[in-house]
Amino acid sequence: MKKILAALTACTLLAALLAAVGCSGAETFEAKRYSSGEDSVTSVSIDVTDRKVEVVASADGQAHIDYSESEQEFYSIRLAEDGALTMTLETNKNWTDFIGTKPAAQYRKITLAVPSGLSDLTIKTTNETIGITSLTVQNAVTLDCNGGNIAFELLGVGKSLDVTAKNGNITGNVLGGWDDFSVSCESKKGESNLPERKEGGEKSLTVNCNNGDIDIQFITE
Repeated sequence: MKKILAALTACTLLAALLAAVGCSGAETFEAKRYSSGEDSVTSVSIDVTDRKVEVVASADGQAHIDYSESEQEFYSIRLAEDGALTMTLETNKNWTDFIGTKPAAQYRKITLAVPSGLSDLTIKTTNETIGITSLTVQNAVTLDCNGGNIAFELLGVGKSLDVTAKNGNITGNVLGGWDDFSVSCESKKGESNLPERKEGGEKSLTVNCNNGDIDIQFITE
């Protein structure tokens, strides 16, 4: 009898949990856009989880961010007086809301358009990808992805490029010659076309990849 009651209790709890899980996918997302307008943007930092981030050059000299958010998953976007633009993901969920399927891919994508002359760019995410196309940053670019690939094309940096990936590949091409960069590379459980260390160069390239491959090329204009 006790075993039967225990089994019934377990089934009741499981049914309640499944019901809660079924509700977790019922979020309503709304597409939104942030634009900096006439305010000057000197640097951009995006720190999110479970989001794909794509970065391109802005066509009108402003910073634009296209994204989707719900009442449970939303963003804090702030532009400081010094021109530092930050974007972070915030949640308003119960523990049961984290069980079940993720929001559709279209709602987990952030598209960032940054103006030319940007000083610094920092992108950090998890379980998705980071992509950058045809962009030049005056000082430093920092990319960090845990659980996804990082890819960039025609990326120019004035001082440094720092790329970190776990359980994902790092691929791309950097504007500049081999002699322009010093290199520090750490690769675990993957192949790399870069040496562990190379001295010289006015700019620095630091790459750290765990359980993924590294393939970075240098392109001279």
